[in-house]
Amino acid sequence: MEKQNVVNMNPKFGAGKAVTAILIVILAAVLVFQSVTIVEAGHRGVVLQLGAVQPEVLDEGLHFKIPFMQTVIPMEVRVQKTETSQTSASRDLQTVSTTIAVNHHLDANNVNKLYQQVGMEYSSRIVDPAIAESLKAVTAQYTAEELISKRSEVSAKVKDVLKEKLSEYNIILDEINIREFMFSEEYNRAIEAKQVAEQQALKSKLDLERIKIEKEQEITKAQAQAEALRLQKQEVTPELIQLRKIEAQLEAIRKWDGKLPNVTGGATPFINVDQ
Repeated sequence: MEKQNVVNMNPKFGAGKAVTAILIVILAAVLVFQSVTIVEAGHRGVVLQLGAVQPEVLDEGLHFKIPFMQTVIPMEVRVQKTETSQTSASRDLQTVSTTIAVNHHLDANNVNKLYQQVGMEYSSRIVDPAIAESLKAVTAQYTAEELISKRSEVSAKVKDVLKEKLSEYNIILDEINIREFMFSEEYNRAIEAKQVAEQQALKSKLDLERIKIEKEQEITKAQAQAEALRLQKQEVTPELIQLRKIEAQLEAIRKWDGKLPNVTGGATPFINVDQ
């Protein structure tokens, strides 16, 4: 009996029990830690059970899972922005460089399908190629000049085509913004020369219109003057001529000072009236 008491009081035996208890506590803590997961705001959780994607998608918040068997992959479902520069060709075979910004987000209810089909690199595998393909398909329908003059129409078509392509992979398109269309230096010079020619043609047209208007005004003025002369001729009668003569004689008499002229001229010799 005394030997057994000695063995039980051995410090090594008590230390072993303490280590075991600590291990049990650590194991329990690990089990608890592995049993819960937190999905952050703006994310959804894709559940993998032994590597297989499960149909359940976890919402934001605290969730329980099977320790060591289930893994939760967080996927962001907030709006994301992709900005890229693409090169395509117009209908008249002009090289077009386009800068486009695309806002999109993942379909929250189907992030598990996207993860299963594509993985986490969906931006480089799906979004970027879809943007490039959509731009090339639409710009090929317009000339370089139309891409500028019909920019809103081009943007709407690109959005429709891109929306359809992304929806196949459960990616929702929010909005696109075409920043600019850039063309080659040769085309820019050709456009500038065309604009100068159009301005010159417009100036020439305006000058011709001005000359035409001035000519019409002169013709109208001449016609008015001719009409006035015609009317004046119609108003001249023998009675009017006789009246004007009488008026002239009366005016001469009114101005006469009562003296006869000293000399007279004509076919007869000059005679001095005073003599």
